[in-house]
Amino acid sequence: MLVHTDFDRAEQLARHWVDGGCPVVIHVDKNVRTQTFDRFREALGDLSEVKFSHRHRCEWGTWGIVAGTQSACELMLASFPQVRHVFLASGSCMPLRPVRELRRYLDSRPRTDFIESATTADVPWTVGGLDHERFTLRFPFSWRKNRFLFDRYVSLQRRLRFRRRIPDGILPHMGSQWWCLTRQTLSAILQDPDRPLYDRYFSRVWIPDESYFQTLARSYSFNIESRSLTLSKFDFQGKPHIFYDDHLQLLRRSDCFVARKIWPRADRLYQAFLVEDAAMMKGAEPNPGKIDRIFSKAVDRRTKGRPGLYMQSRWPNADWGNGITAEPYSVFEGFTELFENFEPWLAKMTGARVHGHLYAPDRVEFDGRQTIVNGALSDNAAQRELNAQMFLTNLIWNTRGKRQAFQFGPRDTQGINWMIAKDPNAQIFVISGCWAVPLYRSNSNFADLRNAAAHLQRVENEHLSALRSPWAKARVRIWTMADFVESPMEVLQTIVDDMTGKTGRGLTEVPRMHDLGGFGQFLQNLKNQGMHPYLMGDFPVAAPPLNQAPKPRKPYLVK
Repeated sequence: MLVHTDFDRAEQLARHWVDGGCPVVIHVDKNVRTQTFDRFREALGDLSEVKFSHRHRCEWGTWGIVAGTQSACELMLASFPQVRHVFLASGSCMPLRPVRELRRYLDSRPRTDFIESATTADVPWTVGGLDHERFTLRFPFSWRKNRFLFDRYVSLQRRLRFRRRIPDGILPHMGSQWWCLTRQTLSAILQDPDRPLYDRYFSRVWIPDESYFQTLARSYSFNIESRSLTLSKFDFQGKPHIFYDDHLQLLRRSDCFVARKIWPRADRLYQAFLVEDAAMMKGAEPNPGKIDRIFSKAVDRRTKGRPGLYMQSRWPNADWGNGITAEPYSVFEGFTELFENFEPWLAKMTGARVHGHLYAPDRVEFDGRQTIVNGALSDNAAQRELNAQMFLTNLIWNTRGKRQAFQFGPRDTQGINWMIAKDPNAQIFVISGCWAVPLYRSNSNFADLRNAAAHLQRVENEHLSALRSPWAKARVRIWTMADFVESPMEVLQTIVDDMTGKTGRGLTEVPRMHDLGGFGQFLQNLKNQGMHPYLMGDFPVAAPPLNQAPKPRKPYLVK
């Protein structure tokens, strides 16, 4: 047993192993204070089957862990000649099945070594480019304590193209630190005449506890099963999963003999598993694959989360969301500029919660022009602009169960331009060129109108390019203003049907459209002044009467 903390639990586990008929040799990290070590040794002083090996200073990823394991194994082989298999465990490794059942399992396989051992080309868990390089570079600095020096020294060796020579006769292998080796294989490793050469080489390998025994066992074992008898799961960052009380049934389903890493305060697990009950003997083959699906779901939840909900674990990574937003919503562009009282009409027809321009420069136009809505979202534009995309994400999440709709246009801040274009939950309806209607009705200086029109057209064109891009996943419908005013009833019916998911019987009430008499001439005046308003479509100089409905033109579906 390798122990460095939680000595009360380590004592409990050591007694359990001894009660099951197994002698125990314990290595305690030299970083542990002498007083703590002495108390721990005295607590187990009544057990002759428990011995303590020479202590080494252990640091993650360094040679000390291997040196401590070697010392403990040498003492085990010398003190207990009856031992045929040596099982490496830690102070947080808990037997899940009776120890006698593990002994019976090993008795039926007297010459089998259980150690995960695979070449660097075959392991999927190495990260950062240090797979084969961990065997060809030097690592004199601790990755945890001196990360700066560690990274700089690796970079220097790469620039100098430095390569260590791998000793003849060995092929580097990697695998889990937790193994179970036969006495013959383990003694051959420890008594090899070339051991000083191997020890010097591996003492400068990164994380040697995952490669020293895994490599050398290949030279001496007659029968290797490349798997560990210890259930040890790691997350996507390479950190071990910790098992708590609520993992009780999960651990039972695994049929594994031993599991790590058990939380030291998981009293329910210790009470459930540290019993020698013959009725618990299953005789089943260990099968950690039974619970792999659970761990996969846990990794997905941790890295992706619930759709539209962002949390710390995936915040630093762009586009790691399991969906940009939580639920479908609708975006209307150009409708409030063209119609009077469009928002209350749409809310009445669809039952949705219809907001104004959420991204207006001066304030957030919530429905009813509220100042605060669900989730304490404020109408303060400065707060919204701290993170424009998260503002919309929070609004959709906080209003789950109620369809949201809002207005958007080139006058608004454009921080969500690409966000809504890439969001599959977004349903976007655009009447291009309607930004010109407020200009037409403003009765402002024509030179100012021309400059404003050029700017707004440029902004809307960039937005339409995003909606038409191959990366856009939103459902988008775009009409030019000229096409729309020819058959507004048909378009409005299509919008209501899309939002409600029902085929209507025909609209009985429609919002009133602004008077566009003279709008065509206004566009012609812009052209005459050198500004080309092309986003409106082929708008006639003399606008048709509002009730006139020529042959309808169907909108084109972008996505």
